[in-house]
Amino acid sequence: MKKKNNFVGAWSFLIGIILALVVGLVSSLNNNPVILGVLVVLGLIVGLLNVTKKEVNAFMMSGIVLIIASFFGASILSPIPKSTDVLGALLTLFVPATIIVAIKNVFTLAEN
Repeated sequence: MKKKNNFVGAWSFLIGIILALVVGLVSSLNNNPVILGVLVVLGLIVGLLNVTKKEVNAFMMSGIVLIIASFFGASILSPIPKSTDVLGALLTLFVPATIIVAIKNVFTLAEN
């Protein structure tokens, strides 16, 4: 079962990154609630299936840095066309994943 979870989680991550880039670059997809919902669901799957207990700290650090850099980078890079949309789509993917991993980590800490 663990191997299947890794497979689903890995593909969810890859599809999510590609979809986030496409959403950011194609203006008509940028405000589509269905597409953004798919990014959120993929982020939840990544957070649930793709991050093991050993990877939590590295994922949390990377996820937080990515979220902060994307959020603040969007305003700095706003003169560059599409950069804000791409960073926003990446946030739509990574915020749910990071929240899920953080919640899982809190439960793990509470168990110990």
